Amino acid sequence: MGSVKLEKVHDCLWEIPKEDAMQVPGRIYADQRSIDFLREEGKAKQWDALVQVRNVACLPGIQQASLAMADIHPGYGFPIGGVGAFDLETGVVTIAGVGFDINCGVRTMVVDIARDEIERRKKELANALFETVPAGLGSTGSLKLSKKEIDHVLREGARFSLERGYGIPEDLQFVEEEGSVDGADPDCVSMHAKERQFKQVGTLGSGNHYLEVQYVEEIFDEEAAAAFGLDRDQVVVSIHTGSRALGHQIGTDYLKVLRRASEKYHIPILEAELVAAPIKSPEGERYIAAVKAGINCAFANRQAIGGLVRKAFHRIFAIKDEEIHTLYEVGHNNLKFERHTVNGMEKELLIHRKGATRAFGPGRPEVPQRYREVGHPVLVGGTMGTASYVLVGTERGMEETFGSAVHGAGRLKSRKRALREYRGERIIGDLSKQGILVKVHSKRGAAEEAPGAYKDVDHVVSIMEGAGVNKRVVRLRPLICVKG
Repeated sequence: MGSVKLEKVHDCLWEIPKEDAMQVPGRIYADQRSIDFLREEGKAKQWDALVQVRNVACLPGIQQASLAMADIHPGYGFPIGGVGAFDLETGVVTIAGVGFDINCGVRTMVVDIARDEIERRKKELANALFETVPAGLGSTGSLKLSKKEIDHVLREGARFSLERGYGIPEDLQFVEEEGSVDGADPDCVSMHAKERQFKQVGTLGSGNHYLEVQYVEEIFDEEAAAAFGLDRDQVVVSIHTGSRALGHQIGTDYLKVLRRASEKYHIPILEAELVAAPIKSPEGERYIAAVKAGINCAFANRQAIGGLVRKAFHRIFAIKDEEIHTLYEVGHNNLKFERHTVNGMEKELLIHRKGATRAFGPGRPEVPQRYREVGHPVLVGGTMGTASYVLVGTERGMEETFGSAVHGAGRLKSRKRALREYRGERIIGDLSKQGILVKVHSKRGAAEEAPGAYKDVDHVVSIMEGAGVNKRVVRLRPLICVKG
């Protein structure tokens, strides 16, 4: 198919015209600077994010466009930041559109303690969080599960952890899908995947996962901030993690299944992880049921960690559980059956979001009643040295992106390159001078996740706002960061 052709739609949106095997055009939310970087990156690396956008546009049954949010960078098959919506009758489900960390996402909790008080006892709090929340590669938690119990996790999601004393009932009102999706089938998940998760519920993991104590640095949308109960200097805690080893094993197991399905149903394989199966085929239905089990596992994991966070705060500040309430929790590696308007007609679609966040605007029934007039909070993670954001979706975003948003800053440099260029001790020391206390289980991990290894989150968010599909509500600055 040759090099990728691009046409500028406006300053924040570019299009790959539909040609050859493409079923729809590709659309990338980017400015000229971002497009120039993506082109250069594609020449220099084995993976090309623009080619991946085009490849996704070739999948059967894809609707409207193959989309990439402003944090786009190459992934397995789908670009990270990619969104694809598929017709239920003619469309496919693909592992690449979900990724291997199923329902990786963010929970943000609002803490009723003044920022000054946090600053005074920052070191004590950091130590308490570090000791209370298990983190790191292969980390294990206090929940040791049997085979029967892991099946309950996969069916019940966050309710499983809540019933075992982690968190408070109010939490579930402010979790996407109320912390549990229907249709999860533990029988579609291998025993090996379950065994890998027996000791990992309630653990943060490693890589780009984190636990941060943050504060509201700036408010951009007073109405939405008021609806969310966010004031300037408000202290929050953000938890970024997913389904841990279980989600990864589900992806690994089903690569073989969907590879055979691609051949069986004559679906072109344009990249190894872009294997797919028809949504209503036996293979597709089993994979979807397994993904839903992984989604529930991640909900249970973040619910348990939220309970541990409350425990750590109580230890230092004697704060009650009810004085830390969940603002919202939303995933960004997911499959969702959703209703959207395509060519003037409302229809149910299967939405793949890979490193992209659901961002439903005002009025959608999926949005908690408290937020329905403005849309639910969209939680966008930055880096441990810069900032994170809370956004909201817009009507234009519902029309153009199936109600989607960026999920973070997006990687600028690979982990291998980051290890060559940064040293963990130096990163930790530099951030300490900026008033950000970092606690890590691995200094190598700190180097891999150096702020310089990521794009400028302010720039990424400004593109989405410039395109009119997301709006900034507040910017969050880190005070404490705990990583694996």
